[in-house]
Amino acid sequence: MSDRAVARAIDALRRGWPVAVGPLALLPIETADAEQLAAFDPAGQADVLLSASRAETLKLANQREAANPGHAVRVERAPWLDFETATALADPALDLATPLKGPFRAVPVKHQAAADAALELARIAGVLPAFFAADGEMRGALSPQDIEGFVDPARLRIATRARLPVEADEQAEIVAFRSADGGDMHVALILGQPDGTPPLVRLHSECLTGDVLGSLKCDCGPQLHAALGEIAGAGWGILLYLRQEGRGIGLINKLRAYALQDQGFDTVDANTRLGFRVDARDFRIAARMLELLGQRRIRLLTNNPNKVAELQKAGIDVVERVPHRVGVNPHNEQYLATKRDRTGHQL
Repeated sequence: MSDRAVARAIDALRRGWPVAVGPLALLPIETADAEQLAAFDPAGQADVLLSASRAETLKLANQREAANPGHAVRVERAPWLDFETATALADPALDLATPLKGPFRAVPVKHQAAADAALELARIAGVLPAFFAADGEMRGALSPQDIEGFVDPARLRIATRARLPVEADEQAEIVAFRSADGGDMHVALILGQPDGTPPLVRLHSECLTGDVLGSLKCDCGPQLHAALGEIAGAGWGILLYLRQEGRGIGLINKLRAYALQDQGFDTVDANTRLGFRVDARDFRIAARMLELLGQRRIRLLTNNPNKVAELQKAGIDVVERVPHRVGVNPHNEQYLATKRDRTGHQL
């Protein structure tokens, strides 16, 4: 199966059209509607597929299953499980407003690998990981391997590079990276001139709300600008700007997580309540970018030990972790405490 087929499936999910993964026919709950469900499943027998973490929130899975948020749970179709009710199951923003009819019953997932891959495909597409699911062969079905291979960092290439004067360094160079799969483009900003020493490197995940709009809910904007200053002051280094908004769940889902935070959930619980992993970013992409830039030994500007571990696992020698502490304000104190207490950041 070609990358084109995976790309078509991603587009179909965003439009609310059915897709097939393995022996599962799937209709995305977030982007479809009741009319599309009737056409997809006229007999009203398609079950609902949710992530384990979302199912556990709804008391439809045990804690062992929920330990792997990417693990799919299948909820048996019942007469009262119509499109509106399925939407309430899928979207935690409706938990307080929509009394669930129930009861609901989880049933065995016959094709676990295909179901898990479907949830990952939803994440890539930026939609909620929730489907109506029916057993049955469909033409052009994707395999779990198709979806896994679609995001292979080894396929990343340098697309172009140019001089880009910036406030931190008027001689800076920007390098754009693009993958053969046609997915997100990432960039590197090189400050100073390579001198044979390990560069000071910052991995910065895209944050529209913080980087551009000045959000006070996170520390992303201040971290970005402080990192540019620190890299320039170090003599030379690289800022990798990764298009992995919201820790890899996309802008819309990140905003959904913000709404859940307003209900009292922290960033970890908001992500898992939505049905995603706590951190869905792929730091192998950063490792590949550094490899293409010829830099396999680096000093890493981060408070996140997981970034160090993931880069090293991908073949990058992190010779030093340099702390990066900025941007504390009354609006993000809880956010920073959650990073420290629940995701291991060394603030």
